[in-house]
Amino acid sequence: MSARKPDTLGGRAAIVGIGATEFSKDSGRSELKLAVEAVQAALDDAGLAPADVDGLVTFTMDTSPEITVAQACGIGDLTFFSRVHYGGGAACATVQQAALAVATGVAEVVVCYRAFNERSGRRFGSGVQHREPSAEGAALGWSLPFGLLTPASWVAMAAQRYLYAYGLTPEVFGHVAVTARRHAATNPAAYFHGKPITLAEHAASRWIVEPLRLLDCCQETDGGQAIVVTSVERARDLRRPPAVITAAAQGAGRGQEQMTSFYRDGLTGLPEMGVVAGQLWRGSGLTPADVDVAILYDHFTPFVLMQLEEFGFCGRGEAAGFVAEDALPLNTHGGQLGEAYLHGMNGIAEAVRQIRGSSVNQVPGAARTLVTAGTGVPTSGLLLGADG
Repeated sequence: MSARKPDTLGGRAAIVGIGATEFSKDSGRSELKLAVEAVQAALDDAGLAPADVDGLVTFTMDTSPEITVAQACGIGDLTFFSRVHYGGGAACATVQQAALAVATGVAEVVVCYRAFNERSGRRFGSGVQHREPSAEGAALGWSLPFGLLTPASWVAMAAQRYLYAYGLTPEVFGHVAVTARRHAATNPAAYFHGKPITLAEHAASRWIVEPLRLLDCCQETDGGQAIVVTSVERARDLRRPPAVITAAAQGAGRGQEQMTSFYRDGLTGLPEMGVVAGQLWRGSGLTPADVDVAILYDHFTPFVLMQLEEFGFCGRGEAAGFVAEDALPLNTHGGQLGEAYLHGMNGIAEAVRQIRGSSVNQVPGAARTLVTAGTGVPTSGLLLGADG
């Protein structure tokens, strides 16, 4: 979608299947096995067979190649396969890629997947341990020598500036954490099922990197999630009500880096998500008032607040109050703070459940959902809607 005019993708493809493994801290099996289980579950959910699939999309960070997943799942010939870069920022873009392939006739049924042992295997939260020389890695050279080695430390820089600019204290981040854990507490699939928290508990949790506390940081999770995309016409004949892709977008801002964009004009917003927001609103013709549920990428609580502001749900510096008032149903699955950290793919699944009316924390009459991907990096977003 051009940043200057709407595209024509909306309404031409739909999500028809979602499937996941259990979310755990030690899966006990390979990442390929997790990917295959998730893909098979998503196809079963859609009422489709492996032979129906002719496209696969995943993340550049995924360790399970498309052709290997195809072989292990019993999928035949592929006419489309693709990968999207920038970690969690890729989540919604995988669905956008699938929708583009379906809309142009390159493929008929495309499965998007992400699977990792992020807790028992490689832990992203442990930070940069080693980096091969590259143009991409050079940007980190301005931060790593000064002790900014982990995602939490990178986000803390922006979070501290946000608090200073708007005269706030770290306690405001607690509203996001409490909301996520409240929803996770009623979600049997969530790691923190039955474990809500209070603002006081958030404020008492230990510092990770000031102003971020433990309960401001997402989980580390083992698991897999898959999403099935096909045309709206074919979707109508399948097992589940389709979640129509009303709009899809990617975005990178001026001066963009991966999590260390400290030399932009300001640190109190997320310009990359502003690019996505502008495209989604233009492409769909919708406004914030039209959204029934928001599933916002919550690897760290401050960036949820900034996303709400970038999308225009509230004014700059006002998002904490907006969340505290429950002005918009937010991360009804528990998010990555409460359900699982699956690089945002589990958030897409929740957005689909809300459209279907099958969420454990169902919003009555939900017909339009917004879902976003990772922030602080080039990112992506979706608007999903009910058919008709």
